[in-house]
Amino acid sequence: MFCPKCRSEYREGFTECADCDVELIPELAPLPAEPKSVDYVQYQELLSTYNLADIAFIESILDSEKIIYFMQNEEFNTLTFSPQPVRVMVNTDQFDQAKKLLKDFQPQYSRLSSD
Repeated sequence: MFCPKCRSEYREGFTECADCDVELIPELAPLPAEPKSVDYVQYQELLSTYNLADIAFIESILDSEKIIYFMQNEEFNTLTFSPQPVRVMVNTDQFDQAKKLLKDFQPQYSRLSSD
């Protein structure tokens, strides 16, 4: 007999899990398969900026379109002024889509990638 919640095994005669207070079952279902590993993502710089408002706006646009990205140097820019701008790195496969979304965007203190 087995607990379907914690998967503990019990001897015959027991009907309830002592830890979970759940009725025991004769056999456990197999464990779900391991999740697939994350594929490698190639990134390309979309733009860079020093402005925290720009970063928040860009993140909201990219999130809404489910574009894979990360902000390189973002953690340093929020602590103090950094000589390094935050670089918006976008999944290479989605670069053109992201660039179209931000084509009319006028960032402050930044540069748009020429690629």
